[in-house]
Amino acid sequence: MLTQFDFVKEIAKYGLENDQEKLLKTLGELIEHSKKTKKINFALQLQSILKESLKEQKFSGLMKVESNNYFDREDEKDLKEFILEKITSDYSFQNIICNEDVKEELSFFIKEHKLADIIRQLELPISNKILFHGPSGCGKTLAAYILAGELDKMIYVVNLGAIVSSKLGETSKNITKIFKKAAREDCIIFFDEFDSLGKIRDYSQDHGEMKRVVNTILQLFDYLPQDTLVIAATNQINMLDEALLRRFDLILKLELPTPQQTEELIMKILKQSHFYYADTIVKELIQDCDGLSFYSIQKTLGNAMKKSFLNNQDKTLDTDVWKSLISSERRALIK
Repeated sequence: MLTQFDFVKEIAKYGLENDQEKLLKTLGELIEHSKKTKKINFALQLQSILKESLKEQKFSGLMKVESNNYFDREDEKDLKEFILEKITSDYSFQNIICNEDVKEELSFFIKEHKLADIIRQLELPISNKILFHGPSGCGKTLAAYILAGELDKMIYVVNLGAIVSSKLGETSKNITKIFKKAAREDCIIFFDEFDSLGKIRDYSQDHGEMKRVVNTILQLFDYLPQDTLVIAATNQINMLDEALLRRFDLILKLELPTPQQTEELIMKILKQSHFYYADTIVKELIQDCDGLSFYSIQKTLGNAMKKSFLNNQDKTLDTDVWKSLISSERRALIK
C-alpha cells in the first residue's frame, strides 16, 4: 500500500514533467488515501486548493505560453464536429410541464445558482452537475434549455456520440477540451445521449477505453469550478457507470405525461395559437394521447393545426386530421 510520502514523490515527478493528467490522478488518489487514513482536514484543504487552482487556470494546463485567443482558435477548430450548438435560451421555468417533485428540485437548483455568492460566503458546496433521465420526448432537453435561460448562460450542446465514435483513443482528450472551453467561457455543457459512454463497451479494439474515459470524466467532475454547469441527459441510465452516477449532484427522472399534464400541454398550445376547436372532441383526443410523450403530442397537434389552416384557410382545428396524426404517430413508435 502506498504511503503519503509515495504520493508526494509521484506528485513532484509528474509536476516537474508537466504531466497534468497523471498529476491530477495522483492528487485524487492522495485525497482518497487521506480520507481513508482519517486525515480529513488535509484531504479537504488539498481538494479546495486543487479546485481553486484549476479554476484560475480555467483548465488551460500547467504551463501556458500562448494567449487565450490562441487556445480558443485551436478549440474551435478541433471541436467543431463535436459541438452541435452554442446558443442562448429564451426558455423559462414556466415552459416546463412535469411532476411537482421535479419542479421543486429545478426551482431549488436555479435559486441556488442565483444566490451562489451568498452560499460561497457560508462555505457550502454548490450543486453544478445534473442528470436528466427518462423516455424519449419527455422534456430532458427542454429542461436543460430552461436552466440555461433562467441562469442567463450560454449552453454548449455536445454531440457525445460523435466524440465516442471518433478516433477511439482520443475520446478522453476531446471531452477534456470541451470542459476547458466551457470553463473559459462560463458556459453550460449539455451532454445529450449521455449513455453513448456505455456503448464504448461494444468496441472490440480496446476494452480499457471505457475505463479511461470514465476516469477522465470523474476527474473533470471532481475539479469542476462551481460556476461551470454540466447537464447530461439519457434514455438508458442503466448503461452509465455507477461511479459516474454518484458524481451527479442531482438526478431527476422525467416521465411520460399524466392525463392532467397532457391536457395542460394541449390547452396551452391551443390557447397560444388562438385556434378554435370543438371542446368535447378535443377531450376525447386527449384520452387518445395517453402513453405518448410530450414531444409526440406537441408534434401531432402542431402538424394538425398547420394542415387545418392550409386546407381551410382559417384557424379552426380539424380534429379528424389530428386523430389521424395521433394514430400514425403510434404506429411509427411501435416500429
